[in-house]
This record gives sequence, C-alpha cells and structure tokens, in this order.
Amino acid sequence: MSPTELILRARDTGRRTAWAYQQVRPGQNTAVHLPLRKELTFSTTLPAHTACAVPEDARKAVIQTADAIMAGNLEVLGVDRTDLTEPDWFRDPITGRRSDPAQYVFKLNHRNEEAVGNIKQVWELSRHHHLTQLAAAWFLTHDDRYAERVADHLNDWWRTNPFLSGVHWASGIEIGIRLISWTWIRRLLNDWPEITDLFEHNELALQQIYWHQRYLAAFQSHGSSANNHVIAEAAGRLVAACAFPWFSKSTRWRQDAAALLEKELDANTFPSGVNRELATDYHRFVSELGLYAALEADWSGHPLSQKTWALLTRTIDVAAAIVDTTLRPPRQGDDDEGMVLVLDPPDIHHWSAFLSLGAAAVGAAPWWPDSPPTATSYIISSLVKEQQPDRPAVRPDHFEDAGLTVLRSNDDGPEIWCRADAGPHGFLSIAAHAHSDALSLEVRVDGVDILADPGTYCYHGEEEWRNYFRSTIAHNTVEVAGAEQSTLGGAFLWLRGATGKVRRYAPNSWEAEHDGYRVGDSPVTHRRTAVLDHGVLRVEDRLDAASDVRIAWHLGPEVSVELDRSTGRLEWSTGTAIVELPAGLTWTAHRGGNDPLLGWYSPRFGRKVPSTTLIGTGKLAAEQPAVSTFRFRS
Repeated sequence: MSPTELILRARDTGRRTAWAYQQVRPGQNTAVHLPLRKELTFSTTLPAHTACAVPEDARKAVIQTADAIMAGNLEVLGVDRTDLTEPDWFRDPITGRRSDPAQYVFKLNHRNEEAVGNIKQVWELSRHHHLTQLAAAWFLTHDDRYAERVADHLNDWWRTNPFLSGVHWASGIEIGIRLISWTWIRRLLNDWPEITDLFEHNELALQQIYWHQRYLAAFQSHGSSANNHVIAEAAGRLVAACAFPWFSKSTRWRQDAAALLEKELDANTFPSGVNRELATDYHRFVSELGLYAALEADWSGHPLSQKTWALLTRTIDVAAAIVDTTLRPPRQGDDDEGMVLVLDPPDIHHWSAFLSLGAAAVGAAPWWPDSPPTATSYIISSLVKEQQPDRPAVRPDHFEDAGLTVLRSNDDGPEIWCRADAGPHGFLSIAAHAHSDALSLEVRVDGVDILADPGTYCYHGEEEWRNYFRSTIAHNTVEVAGAEQSTLGGAFLWLRGATGKVRRYAPNSWEAEHDGYRVGDSPVTHRRTAVLDHGVLRVEDRLDAASDVRIAWHLGPEVSVELDRSTGRLEWSTGTAIVELPAGLTWTAHRGGNDPLLGWYSPRFGRKVPSTTLIGTGKLAAEQPAVSTFRFRS
C-alpha cells in the first residue's frame, strides 16, 4: 500500500471506532433527526404508455418470474431459494448460519464464515433484485399483489437493518446497489396509490435513504481497492442524490459523487474501452454501473460530461465486439454474476441483455450483432432522447492496451472463435479479480466451448477451490517447473502478477510472451503463437530456456475425447475435431479429479461440473517448439 492509502485506511479505522455511538440497534426507539428539505418529490418518472411498448414475450417472462418469487422461489447465485415469502435477511442458506443483526458492523468480521456463513449469499438477496423484478411486474400489470409484497419486504428490511447494525452495512458496493434498486422500485411503482406512503411519507424509508448516502460519503474505497467497488459506491450515491434530492446535503452529495464517478471510470478503463480489471464480467458490471448513473444524472438535469459518455460508449462497443456468434463473451477472470438493475428474468442471457441495454442507452453501431430487446431495454429507451456519435466503423478484434485479442474464422462454416490473452495481470496492486492465465486461449465452435476457460465457481469458504479456479494449470496455457505464473496472496490478492506482451498480430494470427517465469535462479520466458486458418488452429509454444512443463488443454463440458497417445478425436453434439498434440510430451486425460483438483468447469457462480482436461507432461529444450494443432474442418 502507498503511504497515502495507509493514511486513509487509518482515518477510516478511527472513524469506525468513533461512529460506534451512532449505531441504531434493531427495535431501538430512537428519534433520528433527518435534515430534510421542505418538498419531497420524485420527478424522474417513466413516460405514459411505456409499459404498453414492452413486447408480449418479454412481458410474460417478467410476470412468470415474479409469480415464482411470490411463491418464494428464486435461484440466487446457483442456490435454489424457496424461502422468499418471508426471507431471513441474515441467514445463509448454504451453511445455515445466521449472523447477529444487532452487532455493530465494524466489530463484525464478514469474512469469517463461522460467524456469517457464505457472505455472498447473504448479501445478494439484500441487493433487492427480487424486489425490482416484482416492481417491474406491477408496472406491466398493475396487479397490487406485487407492489404489496415489495412494500412488505422493504419495510421489513428497513426495520431490521438500522444504521450500522449487522452485516449489510459492511460493504459499500452493497449499499450503492441497494440505492439503485430502491430508485427503480420508486420509479416503477410511481402510479401505485400507496407509493408515497412507502417512500416520501415513510420514516423508515427516509432514514435508510439518508443513512445509505451518509455512509457512502464517509467510507469510500480507495488505493488498492479502488476498483469496481468505488464505482458502485459512487454510482449508488449519484443515482440516489439525483432521484431523491430530499436532504440538505443532496446537492453536495450529487456533485461529489459525479466527480468521483467520472474520475474512477476513467482510472478503471483502458483507452480502448476495456475494463482494467481484465475480468470480462466485471467489464459488463462496471459499464452498467456507469450507464445507470449517467442516465439518472441526465434525467435529473445534471448530466455528466461528454467525455464520460464517450468512455461509456467505448465500453459498450467493446462488449459488442468481443462476443462469439451466440453473443457469449470471453470468460476471462472472475465472474460472480454481479448485476446492477434486474427487471427481466434471471435466466435472460446476461451479455445479450447488456447489449440490448447498451443499444437503448447509446445506440447500436452498424456492425453490432443483433440482440433481442428486453423489458429493461424498452423501459430505458423510453427515457433516452439521442444516440452517441463517433463509433468505430468496423468491429475491432484486437485491443492492444488490454492484451485482448479475438481471432475468428472467415469461411462459410460454423464460426471458430478464439480469445487470446496477453495483457497486464489485473488492476491495481492486488489485482483482486485476476486469474493466473497469461497466454491462455479460449476456443468455441458455433458458440460451443471447445477449449474452455474454467470460470470462477466461488469466492469465500472453499479456499482450495478458489485457488484452483484461478491457477495456471486450470487455464489453457503452459505451467513451467511446477510453478504459478503469478503468486497468490489471498482470495482477492496477488503478490506478483505476470505481464503479457503481444509481439505480433494479424487478423488470423497472434504471437505473445509473458514474464511470469522470469524470476528466481532459472528465469524463463514463455512465448506462444496461434494461427487460425482454413478451419485449423495451430498453437506453438516455446521457452527460451530448458524446463519441465505441463501444457493444459481444458475441453468444454459438452466435449468428449478419444485420446491415443498424442492424437485425440474431439466430439460434441454439433461437430468433431482432430487434435494433434506435441509428441515429445506424455499426454493424459483427467475428468472431475479431486486429488489433485483437475478437470472442472464452472458454468456459473456457485456451480461446477466435471469436464475433460488433457495434460502434456515432460521437458522442453530451449527454443524447442511444442505444437498443438486443432483441425475443426474436414
């Protein structure tokens, strides 16, 4: 940490101690003075007839999901919840543990699973995405059952989570996202007769909206933690200050949040538009945070700068450029399915829905792939008056500053899509959401994972699995001398990160190297070349010094293999391929292994399934080529 960060963290520690007297405990009957303005109005409402513009299939999907939630059912981060009629906001359904709602938040260790359970599960429900989905259903139907359930849950949450009590005050990102959810609940329920009783005339609501903003103004992520967290905090503050300008400090909160958001969006984004965390789903998450905050600022009459709008537009153009033919993005780095605003069913393809949101917010460039509109995109488009100018004339496939490259087939067969990684390890000194994946490849044929990135699976509570899914051997790259390319320091901490460098790029070829093994007494540089031509992917690996290696090729869960020494036949439901592997190595197949962990694929956060991994073990001499050839066309 820098000296400045140490000073800021020391200041925060002192404030956490000093604020203990301000804690409000559940059930405590304490008069709270709120510095309210005279008029409490909510002016950024949706235009009349917006609900009528939502297509019938999107409308039905929203209602179907809302009905399931009304019955208590919803999948939350891979866990089927059946307790949502009267949820316990403090109970983790995975471990059954329940944290103390009355505990002063800064004396509660939210990283201690023995005390709080799986914190991601506990926090996720309190982002109130299930309530925005119910509010969307009311908006489309005016069925008061949905609005009444929203009111019941909000009042219960507000009552049981007073200021600084319990685990839901432990993370600014959660507080920021809740403010965005509450804003949209207020907007979607605007025509419900009881809406002002729920918000403007509700002491619980006013207290919580004030407390949330006051907390974020006081406790800001900074230094090595100034990644997506600080953007979520600033976005939540800005949205709330624009939508609920009800307090004496609202103007200052809005101005401070806008300045912080613009500064941090710029700091978190490469000039190309790629997010610096180099975790693909965080690219989407941060872009959505910026979009919803910028839209709210526009609608309130306090727009962000054109520079920030141009940056956000670049992030969305990147999102449209890197997808395969089925609109799936790369799986690089961590992915915990973080959402900003959820109106559509959770099984809506996240990236496709993101592109639809982007098209509504900034307009689609001519080369964008088509993405089906969603209820969210129709609702957003009702409030957007103009598209953003100055877009790329053609789809970019190479983002040099981020080390992100996509090779694609250009013949008439099913699309062969290959993502290559040769950039920085991650963002800031801790690189919290990076994986040890330098020079790794992902390959899909017509959207089917053939050479697969493993995914994320988990964050907390399963250290061995967390470490495996981030490890070098879990990715389609080369492990040298049994070592990691980058050095782990904790669940969200890297002590040293490999840096990749693209040496040469053409539309069908890529050559890169990384410095992850240029340490110790026997430094080694790994160099990789990939060429995609006429349905054949040829990958050549070289080291500049002799070393023991393991080369890993992780097959997607739909792919089976027949391995005969160094030749394999791959098969999946819609195709086949032949792979010719370096004959100088010993090749073995592994599937669902637990000792050691090997042969696993995480289709989404919280879930893992066995898949087949091909491992080539042996020694490479200096500059000896190890060539793997994948023949996808007969």
